[in-house]
Amino acid sequence: MLHKIFKIVAIVLSLAGVIFLARIIAAGDEAIETGEKAGLVDPIASVAYIILGLVLAFVVVFVVKNLFTNTAGLKNTLIGVGAFAAVLIISYVMAGGDELKYRLEDGFATDAQSQMVGAGLTAFYILIVVAALAMIFSGVKKVISK
Repeated sequence: MLHKIFKIVAIVLSLAGVIFLARIIAAGDEAIETGEKAGLVDPIASVAYIILGLVLAFVVVFVVKNLFTNTAGLKNTLIGVGAFAAVLIISYVMAGGDELKYRLEDGFATDAQSQMVGAGLTAFYILIVVAALAMIFSGVKKVISK
């Protein structure tokens, strides 16, 4: 029953997307760029947002469902989430405010904003190194096992 409902919703959203796309194509690029038919883009954007929201909701529901039905997977997931949270915390602690004042559109960046950017960059660098080491370790392990 649920499969039929999903099929019907997918067909309705697909038809709406095709109809709105046909209207945009019929209006032409120049009409939309000049603003004459700017209202034609909003409906297809709404359909895209609806589809994105539905996909995200289904992904979250099925991931959570799978986590609770597979307890071994839940343990591994929690270890991964904990490690990622540890990387973020370490990155935030390591990042400090910057003495330089960075100009933004509406003023200057605050120390907190500067620290968050630094933490994001530090976390990115840590995760890059971890990923590279994991690939190297996997490759060496594969060569040794042959």
